[in-house]
Amino acid sequence: MSTRISAWAGHEAAGGVIDWIVDGNRTWTVTVPGVGWVFTGRGVFLAATAIVILLLAGIGVALSRKAELRRRWTTWAVIIPAVGIPIWIGRGTTALLAAALGLQAVRELSRLTRLPKVETSMLAALAVAYPLAAWLRPGLMALAPLMVLVCAVPAVLAGNIDHGLRRATVAGFSSIWIPWSLAHLVVLWHDAFLIAFAAAAADVAAWAGGTFLRPMTWARRPLSPLSPNKTLGGLVGAVLGAALILTLLGHITPGLVIAVGLGGVLGDLLESLVKRTAGVKDAGAWLPGFGGLLDRVDSLLLVLPLAAVLG
Repeated sequence: MSTRISAWAGHEAAGGVIDWIVDGNRTWTVTVPGVGWVFTGRGVFLAATAIVILLLAGIGVALSRKAELRRRWTTWAVIIPAVGIPIWIGRGTTALLAAALGLQAVRELSRLTRLPKVETSMLAALAVAYPLAAWLRPGLMALAPLMVLVCAVPAVLAGNIDHGLRRATVAGFSSIWIPWSLAHLVVLWHDAFLIAFAAAAADVAAWAGGTFLRPMTWARRPLSPLSPNKTLGGLVGAVLGAALILTLLGHITPGLVIAVGLGGVLGDLLESLVKRTAGVKDAGAWLPGFGGLLDRVDSLLLVLPLAAVLG
């Protein structure tokens, strides 16, 4: 009898875990002892998940004793609260976060592409304007195609025949790629941290897929000559990783799997195109273990707008 009861209890526990994964409530409530502060909502679950994964990764990093992994872990330990707290507070602080990220990304892009000061200033202005518009006047985001054309005005007025088309093209493309895309942190505010977290996890899954599937011939096939390390195996790993993490976070849809899995890999390749054209390995050197900000948010620049359309 006791054996049957034990087996039935185990079956019920397993069923409960499966039910939670498939359709569980990710809204948690935490009360801080002593001061009586109460935090509730899905953000509590996401924060707890991020902290647990960070701590588990820290154990692995400590065991590996690799300096590069320690630098990356330390950077992630700073990035998670730096991104998560503003999003948790509200749309206004999320807009400020998107603007700050946009300004630094534009700075790095300007250096890589040798963009003139006029175009750089226009992109910097848009890096602030788009997030504020997404927060206060979302309808203004529809002006993005017009702003692409406006970015060509300096080259036209300068009569730059030799490099004018390149100036206009780089500035117009970048106005969408960086400021407009990052403003979707505000557009997707309720799910912004979840999507950013899933994109980071899918990036790790892409590395794992490329590494562990390498013995298979098809998996070693590069997706583009721009980056031989970005392989078909890595793409499979990214899509599977996106599906897994979105399931665990309780927010999986086919559109989001495509946005996070496929969009992340393509975003990485797009930045590789910019860097290879500039002849550099990294977009910057101030973010330990990663390079520049563009090296860290490159996947997110495609994931965010795709998630807004497909998610």
